Amino acid sequence: MHSSEPITRRAALKAATTLAAASVFPAIGQAAWPSKPIRLLVPFAPGGSSEIVARSAANELSKTLGQTVFVENKPGAGGNIAMQECAQSTDGHTLILGHIGTFAVNPFIYDKLPFDTNKDFKPISLLAKVPSLYVINASLPAKNLKEFIALAKSKPGSLSYGSAGNGSAGHLAFEYLKMVSDTFVLHVPYRGTGPQLTDLLAGRLDAAAVGAPAILAHVKSGNLRAIATGTKERLALLPDVPTVAESGYPGFEMTQWYGLNAPANMSNEAIAKIADACAKAMKNPLATERLRGDTALPVGDTPAQYAAFIKTEQTRWKLVVSRAKIKAE
Repeated sequence: MHSSEPITRRAALKAATTLAAASVFPAIGQAAWPSKPIRLLVPFAPGGSSEIVARSAANELSKTLGQTVFVENKPGAGGNIAMQECAQSTDGHTLILGHIGTFAVNPFIYDKLPFDTNKDFKPISLLAKVPSLYVINASLPAKNLKEFIALAKSKPGSLSYGSAGNGSAGHLAFEYLKMVSDTFVLHVPYRGTGPQLTDLLAGRLDAAAVGAPAILAHVKSGNLRAIATGTKERLALLPDVPTVAESGYPGFEMTQWYGLNAPANMSNEAIAKIADACAKAMKNPLATERLRGDTALPVGDTPAQYAAFIKTEQTRWKLVVSRAKIKAE
């Protein structure tokens, strides 16, 4: 009898283990992420740099994650409509394309938002930076940034710059330059980059800060003169154009940027999985070829690095917004 007791216990233990495994493993299978297509909200209208970055990332993530990542454009209210929808989503499969405007500027130009930018979202990865170019009409008697600032200081308020709208990236970029150089140049807001460029090319405006993709052709044709780039390093496509930092303002950086963010309720395991896929995607030459052709600089980093970057950007733009008294239209 004594010899059969261990066998009985062993058999009971084996049966209990098998039963436990049977109950646990289906749950793990059900929880495997992603379990369905992933929606990537883009808080802007189709076209432009946001479209290129979002679709490049979505294509690569679809391959790595084994589920389709589809882009859904949802513009409006400075990006806040898409931000609110993402923050409130509970399906575990909704992401949003983060942007300098939605994550670093809107918290300071809107009196009230229907979400908490820092608490209701988790950072995943910084995807790419798009350089801002400081340009002037070619007829202006300034060959570089130092000469332009000297010209502006010699007759305060007589020079004007345009932007795609109040609180737009171009508005912020120029106000940042005005702040560090202690210069006054009159701001003229437009409804979009197109109308602004029309007046800049016609000489009705003197200057602007615009994302490089929109104005490269005009710079190369000689109609506009690029006097500085807001990036940390010179652009490969414009090697003769100095950075603002090397023109006498150390530490200056102004780039539009795009990242990937998730609702706060998404699991850390899913976040880590997407971040790893983003890092691979942004280092894949085939995937980033189009980005580089559009002068976008691929990044692909960790959630911790992206979180620190957002914090730095918020500190920078809170100061600029406050000084320039910028409010949402």
